[in-house]
Amino acid sequence: MGIGVRSAISFAGAKTNPPRRILIVDDDNETRRLSVKALLDAGYDVESARDGAAGWEALQANHYDLVITDNHMPRLTGMEMIAKLRSGHMSVPVILATRTFPANIIAHNPWLRPDASLQRPCSQDDLVATVKKILR
Repeated sequence: MGIGVRSAISFAGAKTNPPRRILIVDDDNETRRLSVKALLDAGYDVESARDGAAGWEALQANHYDLVITDNHMPRLTGMEMIAKLRSGHMSVPVILATRTFPANIIAHNPWLRPDASLQRPCSQDDLVATVKKILR
């Protein structure tokens, strides 16, 4: 009987606390696919965009609890997207997942600092752990 009660409570909790919505922005199809899968498996509501411009369009049309973005992308880089977010006073946290961290840009523009960063390549476990830390 105790197990049934716990299940009912967990199910009821899931209805009052919907999964957090995450937008993954990356021009590398395989990296984007693996990241989406890892976060879906972890219970998040995940959408993706193929580059920075598509990511910016998604941010204009939808609410997200977190953005995970690459930096080096066509049409709009991750840092340019962060600049637009900050300039637009959008408070969504950002994880910058990239091979080359733009330390020089951030040193000259500290307001562009992402909420967290991941050095690529990174494991799916590191990705999920960083997301959990930011969305706490």
